[in-house]
Amino acid sequence: MFEETIYNNKMLKTYEVFQQELGSLRTGRANASLLDIVKVDVYGQKMPINQLGSITTPEPRSINIQVWDMNNVTLIDSAIKKSELGLNPQIDGQLIRLPVPDLSEERRKEMKKIIKSMGEKCKVSTRNIRREANDELKKLLKNKEISEDDLKKKGKNYSRLYG
Repeated sequence: MFEETIYNNKMLKTYEVFQQELGSLRTGRANASLLDIVKVDVYGQKMPINQLGSITTPEPRSINIQVWDMNNVTLIDSAIKKSELGLNPQIDGQLIRLPVPDLSEERRKEMKKIIKSMGEKCKVSTRNIRREANDELKKLLKNKEISEDDLKKKGKNYSRLYG
C-alpha cells in the first residue's frame, strides 16, 4: 500500500536540510549555527564543534569557542581554517575567538551563487521524491491496488503541496 507519510517526511527533511544550510552561511553577523557544518576529526571520529566546547556570541561580530579539552584546540582551529567559512581563528589558551568580517561586495556575489545552488539542490531533491511517489502510485494502479480516482487524488495532493 502507498505510504504517503514516508514521502511527506522525505520532503520535510529536504526542506530542513536546506534551512540548516542557509543558517550556516556567513553573513555580516555572528551566529553560533555558522559552525554547524564544521566537523572536527577527534577521538577517531568526526564531531561537531558544539560537542567539543561552548559556543557563544558575545558581540555581533565575534564568536567565541570555549574548548573543554586543551588537546582539541589545534584540531578545531585547523578544521575551521579548512572549512569554506572564510574565518580566521585567534587562539587564547582554551578560548578560540572568531572575528566575523563585514560582507564585501565580492562575498555578497559569492553568497548569491551559493544560495542559488543550495536552492536548486533542494528543488531537484523535492522533484525526485515527488517523481518517486508518483511512480509508486502508477505501479499500484497497474497492479490494480488503487483506482484511477485515487491516483488522481493523491497525485494532485503532491502537486498542490510541493509543486
